Amino acid sequence: MNRHFLGDTTVLLGRSLRHIARSPDTIITTAVMPVAFMLLFVYVFGGAIETGSDSYVNYLLPGILLITIASGISYTAFRLFLDMQGGIFERFQSMPIARSSVLWAHVLTSLVANLISLVVVVLVALLMGFRTGTSVLGWLAVAGILVLFTLALTWIAIIPGLTAQSVDGASAFSYPLIFLPFVSSAFVPTASMPGPVRAFAEHQPVTAIVNAIRDLFAQEPVGSGIWTALAWCVGILAVAYLFANLTYRRKIS
Repeated sequence: MNRHFLGDTTVLLGRSLRHIARSPDTIITTAVMPVAFMLLFVYVFGGAIETGSDSYVNYLLPGILLITIASGISYTAFRLFLDMQGGIFERFQSMPIARSSVLWAHVLTSLVANLISLVVVVLVALLMGFRTGTSVLGWLAVAGILVLFTLALTWIAIIPGLTAQSVDGASAFSYPLIFLPFVSSAFVPTASMPGPVRAFAEHQPVTAIVNAIRDLFAQEPVGSGIWTALAWCVGILAVAYLFANLTYRRKIS
């Protein structure tokens, strides 16, 4: 059955993408909150925040991109929960399809939807004055980090999507992920934070990822920072993938 994995995943991905196409409001909703944060911080708080950067929107954007992803993956848990409650998994089990293709279809749908939301946020940032002279390779590096981060958080979202007892429970897990960037270098330099908060901010994944993206946009040497960011993304992805698949096997066994 594994030899049919790609074909099965493609078919199920098409099914999920059709659902997205029929309800584009989910993508719009995903982009609205990060854009609102960006408008608020740039035009209301930006003048009072000292970052050492000529443009606060340039400083802010990497963190806003991560908030966009954290907001978007809640819909993955939501859609998976609806499939679980609707009995679609039982129907799929009776069909000759690769079992893992069901999860991968949801994951790839999340990746597509989040990439669209990220493009919307970047376009708004450009209208607000965001500028970067980074090369095509720099943009590809940023895109690669964002894809890895999206996959990592999406596999985390699979777990509550499979185990939640209510719609609210399926999506509520994303709230801590959305607010994690607020205790990082996303909005202000960590040097301005009090001791314990600074220690946490400097040693959590969002700060490493935000700093790597910011350096790429600013065409500054990334040094070992990019490897730290990639290590966080890959590590979270590996652990989340393992636990999501273990949870899936228990649910359908």
